[in-house]
Amino acid sequence: MRAFTGLYDALDATTATGEKLSAMASYFRAASPSDAAIAAYFLSGQRVRRTVHTRLLVGLTLETTGLPAWLVDACHAQVGDLSETIALLLPDPGKGTDASLTQVYEASIVPLATSDDAARRAIITDAWRAMDTRQRYVYHKLIRGALRVGVHKKMVVRAIAMAHGLEPAIVAVRLSGRMDTTAGWYRNVISKGAGEDVARPLPFYLAHQLDDPPGGVLGDRDRWLAEWKYDGIRAQLIVPQHGPPLLWSRGEEDISGQFPEIVAAARGLPPGLVLDGEVLGWEGEGPAPFSFLQTRLNRTARTAGQLPLFDPRRIVLRAFDVLRVDGMDLRGLPLRRRRAILESLDLPAPTIAATTPVGEPAWEGLARLRETSRKWRVEGLMLKHLDGAYGIGRTKPGDGTGWWKWKIGPMSLDAVLVMAQLGTGKRAGLYTDYTFALWHDGTLVNFAKAYSGLTQQEIERADAWIRANTLRRAGPVREVRPEQVFEIGFEGVHPSTRHKSGLAVRFPRILKWRLDKQAGEADGLAALRRMAVEGCGLHPNA
Repeated sequence: MRAFTGLYDALDATTATGEKLSAMASYFRAASPSDAAIAAYFLSGQRVRRTVHTRLLVGLTLETTGLPAWLVDACHAQVGDLSETIALLLPDPGKGTDASLTQVYEASIVPLATSDDAARRAIITDAWRAMDTRQRYVYHKLIRGALRVGVHKKMVVRAIAMAHGLEPAIVAVRLSGRMDTTAGWYRNVISKGAGEDVARPLPFYLAHQLDDPPGGVLGDRDRWLAEWKYDGIRAQLIVPQHGPPLLWSRGEEDISGQFPEIVAAARGLPPGLVLDGEVLGWEGEGPAPFSFLQTRLNRTARTAGQLPLFDPRRIVLRAFDVLRVDGMDLRGLPLRRRRAILESLDLPAPTIAATTPVGEPAWEGLARLRETSRKWRVEGLMLKHLDGAYGIGRTKPGDGTGWWKWKIGPMSLDAVLVMAQLGTGKRAGLYTDYTFALWHDGTLVNFAKAYSGLTQQEIERADAWIRANTLRRAGPVREVRPEQVFEIGFEGVHPSTRHKSGLAVRFPRILKWRLDKQAGEADGLAALRRMAVEGCGLHPNA
């Protein structure tokens, strides 16, 4: 635990990718296989099932320290991180524990999942007694599922490859899919001769955002494949040599049970096939709104044949790439070859089918077509170089043969700031989480929360204004005078019973602080409903 805490502190102390990679590589080189497996698991963004609720942790802190709840809340508001706040408030721990990360994981983390609250309290208290302040802080991060330290899975892959002299591409495949926390799993990851699990997803290739007109950036139009950018769930369909087909999301979660229609349709496909594509709701001749897919997420499987009885829309997979055929890896082939192979496959349409390229031959025509994206419920266009291989992650090849997403601009409305909440982490002590409202029948109705889009200078300016114009306070939240107008951007609109407006927006963020507008000039709920009906396919009576 001491070594892993030191690694966490080293990662937290720098923003330089090279320094983070060096620190992780040193750790993986020196750690036991079981410690390395657990570290890789958590650093890659995996988490144990959250069994320690904030209420239990705070209650135990109050009992242990004897502090009043208001003081703990006030400290949390200033520190901005509950894990760190509790670690700082607990009594002086002494020298800390020399137990390994594996020992802490097996004794003080794993048992929490199957214990009742009384047993959990005892486990946590015992861990506190053994650990020093920094070890407690990292322990809290592990049990609360919030190990955020500026590291992502691709960096973990590179660090393990550096530590053991392996090719990053090999490590990336071995870390895809279900990660484990055992020594045997890690030994297989770093083995020079280990085979690949064909039931695991391959690392996804990701696109870069294109903000400028493509003609001046990408060169000749005929070198690029253009496709609609669907608003669905990126997924790989894997047909292993043995066992049923599997559907993996880009987040490397097995979503086969949530979309049984696709799995059922794939049963007749040849073993050793891997397709990359987008899971979509389909209605009539085009994709359904993303909100239809959300009704399936995190649900258990139903019988595929019964699903059409309940909704006229159906689930489909639109494949835009083929990564393996008969177990043979095709990722190194140019896209034009992979595309020809994809189109030659006998896919079980309409449930599984290849995408249709957009045939407009000129950049100018593509630009005009892109402006009609919302009419077709898509986000814009994907542009892929026909000579490019299938890469790993968001990698921009030096020869310019990458993938680009050429999205349309966001929807936007002018809304009134009505509430603000203290931020966390590096934004602790500043009001950075904002609630916005639209006009409806002469009153303001909340419709979105946003916390990104402002510069640091604007954040500090907004914080000062919020403090000076507070109407009411409730813990870390302040209700403010409804005077400031902000332009809010978002990607889509769908019905919601959780919001007073009856609507929810996707990916809201602040585009601009409209200092030129008065609150009475902000938009109304009717404007949001028009966007829902005209731009997102929501029925007028929804």
